[in-house]
Amino acid sequence: MKRKKKHEEHVDEAWLLPYADVLTLLLALFIVLFASSQVDAQKFNAIAESFNSELQGGSGVLDEQAPVESFETSPTAELSEDPVTGESPEEVFEAKDQQELLDFQTKIDAYIDDKGLAPRLQTDMTRKGLKIIIKEGVLFESGSATILKGSEKITDEISNLLITDPPRMIFIEGHTDNVPAGTAEYPTNWELSSARAINFMRNLLENDKLSPQKFSATGYSQYQPIASNDTPEGRAENRRVEVLISPFEIETEE
Repeated sequence: MKRKKKHEEHVDEAWLLPYADVLTLLLALFIVLFASSQVDAQKFNAIAESFNSELQGGSGVLDEQAPVESFETSPTAELSEDPVTGESPEEVFEAKDQQELLDFQTKIDAYIDDKGLAPRLQTDMTRKGLKIIIKEGVLFESGSATILKGSEKITDEISNLLITDPPRMIFIEGHTDNVPAGTAEYPTNWELSSARAINFMRNLLENDKLSPQKFSATGYSQYQPIASNDTPEGRAENRRVEVLISPFEIETEE
């Protein structure tokens, strides 16, 4: 009788091991199912660490970081950035616009070379946009704002070069040297520089493919020189008309 009792006590203790294993497996399954239904990696890692600590008393396979995508960056931010460079929409837009202006400059430079107009016509990429610099003698005689006869063809060809889709803002700027105009028609260099810009703009707009609402004309007189007015060569450089082709502006909601 005593032997039988001892045998029964031994059997009662043995079934606890597989029972504990089953409970462990069920809990592990619950952890996996729960983690796979969540998108928060931090919660999953916290549960995994707690499970390892309580049931295994140390490190285990769940200590490795789970392959769950982090959502620290909002979906809006992810969609608004370039997926390769991480640039903002404004940066992407500006880079594309700058490249288009550079391509535009290459096209105009090719025209200048083909017609042999350098250095009387030049281009310059600035922070304000692409400039076409037209020196005195191409369009006007000294002290005059009347387009020279024979320059109409150049004006027509420049107008064709300014056609873009969509149209860009075009700023026509007149400049003089520091020698006073001093005529009845142009009492100061303000009148002379403004008249040159306006007359050139009017000739450009004879091309009906250009949008007048995208054009403006400004006279800067002698106050934006690009060379010294102390020499004849410098003054000749300052007597010029510039065509500024502006970058596109990003439209923002009010």
